[in-house]
Amino acid sequence: MSTPIKLVYFAWLRERVGMGEEVAHLPDSLSTVADVLAWQQSRGEAYAHAFEHLPIIRVALDQTHAHHDEPLGTPAEIAFFPPMTGG
Repeated sequence: MSTPIKLVYFAWLRERVGMGEEVAHLPDSLSTVADVLAWQQSRGEAYAHAFEHLPIIRVALDQTHAHHDEPLGTPAEIAFFPPMTGG
Protein backbone atom coordinates (compact mmCIF):
# COMPACT_ATOMS: atom_id res chain seq x y z
CA MET A 1 0.00 0.00 0.00
CA SER A 2 1.20 3.52 -0.77
CA THR A 3 2.24 6.13 1.77
CA PRO A 4 -0.63 8.32 2.99
CA ILE A 5 -0.87 11.67 1.20
CA LYS A 6 -2.64 14.80 2.41
CA LEU A 7 -5.18 16.06 -0.14
CA VAL A 8 -6.27 19.69 0.23
CA TYR A 9 -9.30 21.29 -1.47
CA PHE A 10 -9.89 25.01 -1.97
CA ALA A 11 -12.94 27.20 -2.74
CA TRP A 12 -15.78 25.46 -4.57
CA LEU A 13 -13.83 22.19 -4.76
CA ARG A 14 -13.91 22.10 -0.95
CA GLU A 15 -17.65 22.81 -0.99
CA ARG A 16 -18.40 20.08 -3.52
CA VAL A 17 -16.20 17.43 -1.90
CA GLY A 18 -17.53 18.38 1.53
CA MET A 19 -14.20 18.81 3.33
CA GLY A 20 -11.12 21.00 3.27
CA GLU A 21 -8.61 18.19 3.49
CA GLU A 22 -8.21 14.47 3.95
CA VAL A 23 -5.51 11.83 4.06
CA ALA A 24 -5.69 9.18 1.36
CA HIS A 25 -3.70 6.30 -0.06
CA LEU A 26 -3.32 6.80 -3.81
CA PRO A 27 -3.27 3.72 -6.03
CA ASP A 28 0.26 2.75 -7.06
CA SER A 29 -0.83 2.92 -10.72
CA LEU A 30 -1.04 6.75 -10.66
CA SER A 31 2.03 8.29 -12.31
CA THR A 32 1.02 11.80 -13.41
CA VAL A 33 -0.99 14.71 -12.04
CA ALA A 34 -3.64 13.93 -14.67
CA ASP A 35 -3.89 10.38 -13.30
CA VAL A 36 -4.63 11.78 -9.83
CA LEU A 37 -7.34 14.05 -11.23
CA ALA A 38 -8.98 11.13 -13.07
CA TRP A 39 -8.79 9.01 -9.90
CA GLN A 40 -10.49 11.80 -7.96
CA GLN A 41 -13.39 11.71 -10.42
CA SER A 42 -13.86 8.01 -9.75
CA ARG A 43 -14.14 8.29 -5.96
CA GLY A 44 -17.89 8.88 -5.74
CA GLU A 45 -20.62 11.33 -6.64
CA ALA A 46 -19.26 14.34 -4.71
CA TYR A 47 -15.79 13.90 -6.23
CA ALA A 48 -17.20 13.35 -9.71
CA HIS A 49 -19.11 16.63 -9.36
CA ALA A 50 -16.11 18.52 -7.96
CA PHE A 51 -13.74 17.24 -10.65
CA GLU A 52 -16.12 17.26 -13.61
CA HIS A 53 -14.09 19.90 -15.51
CA LEU A 54 -10.54 18.59 -15.16
CA PRO A 55 -8.79 21.03 -17.54
CA ILE A 56 -9.60 24.03 -15.35
CA ILE A 57 -8.46 22.54 -12.03
CA ARG A 58 -5.03 23.65 -10.84
CA VAL A 59 -2.83 21.37 -8.78
CA ALA A 60 0.10 21.92 -6.43
CA LEU A 61 2.46 19.19 -5.30
CA ASP A 62 4.02 20.10 -1.95
CA GLN A 63 2.98 23.74 -2.51
CA THR A 64 4.54 23.95 -5.99
CA HIS A 65 2.29 24.42 -9.03
CA ALA A 66 2.25 21.34 -11.28
CA HIS A 67 1.00 20.89 -14.84
CA HIS A 68 -1.37 18.03 -15.52
CA ASP A 69 1.21 16.15 -17.61
CA GLU A 70 3.90 16.28 -14.90
CA PRO A 71 5.06 13.12 -13.14
CA LEU A 72 3.45 12.68 -9.75
CA GLY A 73 6.58 11.78 -7.83
CA THR A 74 6.16 11.23 -4.09
CA PRO A 75 4.55 14.37 -2.65
CA ALA A 76 3.41 14.59 0.96
CA GLU A 77 0.60 16.96 -0.06
CA ILE A 78 -1.50 17.52 -3.17
CA ALA A 79 -3.67 20.64 -3.31
CA PHE A 80 -6.51 21.27 -5.76
CA PHE A 81 -7.63 24.77 -6.77
CA PRO A 82 -10.34 26.14 -9.05
CA PRO A 83 -9.26 28.79 -11.56
CA MET A 84 -8.16 32.03 -9.95
CA THR A 85 -9.81 35.30 -10.90
CA GLY A 86 -8.41 38.76 -10.38
CA GLY A 87 -10.15 41.83 -9.24
